[in-house]
Amino acid sequence: MEELIKRINYLANKSKKTELNADEKAEQQKLREEYLGMIRGQVKNQLASVKVVDNEGQDVTPDKLKDLKNNINKK
Repeated sequence: MEELIKRINYLANKSKKTELNADEKAEQQKLREEYLGMIRGQVKNQLASVKVVDNEGQDVTPDKLKDLKNNINKK
């Protein structure tokens, strides 16, 4: 992921100085989508580990979050 970020930043800095060619623009878009996909995956994994309890200690985790947790655990 570190190399991915370095390349994204390189292309971003280059685009500020000069215009990117078509291949570089396509690469930049592909890298950004890949990066966002990784971040979304991390957030989903983090949310899947959350358990919501009320003041009485009862599990009140929303069903959507429980479904997400079950789907991740099946993989």
